[in-house]
Amino acid sequence: MLALALALAVGLAVYGAFAGLRMYRADAKLPADLAVALEVGASRVNAAGSLVDRLGMRFAPTVLRLMGPKRVDATRRRIDMAGNPGGLTIDRYAARRAVYAILGVLGFLSMLSKGNVLLALMMAAFGAVWTEVGIWSAVRQRRADIERTLPDFLDVLAVVVSAGLGFREALARVSEKYSGPWSDELRITLRQMEMGMSRRKAFEELRQRNDSEQVAMFVTALQQGEELGAPIVDTLIQLANDMRRTDAQLARRAAAKAVPKSTMVITSIMVPATMILLVAGFIYGSDVDFGSILGG
Repeated sequence: MLALALALAVGLAVYGAFAGLRMYRADAKLPADLAVALEVGASRVNAAGSLVDRLGMRFAPTVLRLMGPKRVDATRRRIDMAGNPGGLTIDRYAARRAVYAILGVLGFLSMLSKGNVLLALMMAAFGAVWTEVGIWSAVRQRRADIERTLPDFLDVLAVVVSAGLGFREALARVSEKYSGPWSDELRITLRQMEMGMSRRKAFEELRQRNDSEQVAMFVTALQQGEELGAPIVDTLIQLANDMRRTDAQLARRAAAKAVPKSTMVITSIMVPATMILLVAGFIYGSDVDFGSILGG
């Protein structure tokens, strides 16, 4: 069993090293219509991330090459969905995969030499998946931020459009009043339209960059309203109301799921612990000589 665990850990470490060693000189150039996204992300890199990038950038070409074009494109899309957290780009991702993989291998070997198999496995897992965990967490946080902002944004946009501004001008005006991921996405979309991309195509790109059902609803409603000639103000107001109704339903479902979980915690942990405290207090306060009872 120990040999199997060691083999698995070594496999994870090697995978992390090689999957981290596959990414710069593979054909991984950024599409021109998403250059603005990386410009925004590059301004947010921190000192620690910059240090890791500098250490691993020499290995990034090998990492990209080992990944291959398909995995590079898929990874780039996930980074875009995460909003380029901390200035993350495909090259920086490759560099960080290489650095974390090397650290994971070194940590694994160090812990294994000391006989600590559990910590060795943890170091191997760190080298293999730490960069992916960061992206996954950023995707979830970004989606939550966008879905929290979108209904209020649609209400304000509907008011501005009803005041007489064109849709594109209203979109630019309202997006200036917001900050965060949704504002970043709108600026990218507006920039794409300024560069000559059609409105339908730009909003389709917006849908693809975001793993959010509400963003998909927004884009679909705009496209259908444009095709059918429906008033844009009515569409925006109805969409905002639908989103709030969906949010309320999801909140009720989450609350309903929380009740069994809290009940399980109470019955499996708190009740036994309380009983132990009560019994221990009763025994301690009873002054019974258990030695004589047990024949000691």
